[in-house]
Amino acid sequence: MNLSETPVTEEQVVEVLRTCFDPEIPVNIYELGLIYEVKVDPSNEVYVKMTLTSPHCPAAASLPAEVESKVRTIPGVKNATIDVVWDPVWNPSMMSEAAKLELGFL
Repeated sequence: MNLSETPVTEEQVVEVLRTCFDPEIPVNIYELGLIYEVKVDPSNEVYVKMTLTSPHCPAAASLPAEVESKVRTIPGVKNATIDVVWDPVWNPSMMSEAAKLELGFL
């Protein structure tokens, strides 16, 4: 990173992740609990570890690509790596309180 570049923050990445939605659930993927980890290194390379609601999720191909595309729109991001993992397996208890309320779990 040169001196004229502004560091990318994890908060910026999270804000972008909140604009991504599972097509079958009206809650963003961050509140849904699908994001397990967000890292930004000193050279503004972003790493996102995420999962899907199921290995058979219809969004399995499109959602990680959407996440990568949107993260790359953040000014200063040099690269975005999206790692889809299945451990731990996602379950509804991973949702935020807001997501549970939105979906009628509370």
